[in-house]
Amino acid sequence: MRLISANVNGIRAAARRGGLDWLTGQQPDVLTLQEVRAAPAQLTAQLAGSPYAEWHLAHAPASAAGRAGVAVLTPYALTATSTGLPGFEDQGRWIEAVIETPMGPVRVISAYVHTGEAGTPRQDEKYAFLEAITTRLHQVKHEQVVLTGDLNICHTQQDLKNWKGNRGKAGFLPDEQAYLSKWFADGWVDVTRRAEGDIEGPYTWWSWRGKAFDNDAGWRIDYAIHSPMIADRVSAVSVGRAATYAERWSDHAALIIDHKAD
Repeated sequence: MRLISANVNGIRAAARRGGLDWLTGQQPDVLTLQEVRAAPAQLTAQLAGSPYAEWHLAHAPASAAGRAGVAVLTPYALTATSTGLPGFEDQGRWIEAVIETPMGPVRVISAYVHTGEAGTPRQDEKYAFLEAITTRLHQVKHEQVVLTGDLNICHTQQDLKNWKGNRGKAGFLPDEQAYLSKWFADGWVDVTRRAEGDIEGPYTWWSWRGKAFDNDAGWRIDYAIHSPMIADRVSAVSVGRAATYAERWSDHAALIIDHKAD
């Protein structure tokens, strides 16, 4: 089973830049999207004419137009879906879909964590959302679960090229990193880091501005975090970084995670 997770930075803009064609070329079995930024009818219209028009779709749009939005798509059967976390039901930041895969039922989550801003109510809201995630992960830990998405946190210095210049800023705060450390200590697995080992990166987000992309001055803020029940089924992990700036269709790169049935 190939799972691809991508922050599309607006599905309509991504499609215009060739994002849907790129995703189709990677032949996913499950696709999770973040920052869809589309109402249900707009997303359906955007997918029309693509292979995804015939796929099962679970979509959690934000109540605020043009903001956030997460989705899960697959040709496999969906047996259950749920949107939101307590206190965040209408923000378009969390969706779960139980999918009947060759590995059995897998609960796939697409998440989009707040950017935050250190020392402001925006950061308080981010921490509250991370608390809600922690509670939910504890509830489903003993299932086959894959949490994917843009978590807007660099866990360690290896996940941020300019970590010295970003100390004290949202996305690289010790209190944010502590949540990821807590999840990993509880058995959840950051499969990208496990596969890549003790290296810088691989980064998944670069500013559109300046030479950040060309210089690979990025952030690793997109994750595929697996429960203990499914982590050892991962057979390959890669980051779909565009070859050139001109070929980018989002400011994020997609994660590509392959799983083996046996």
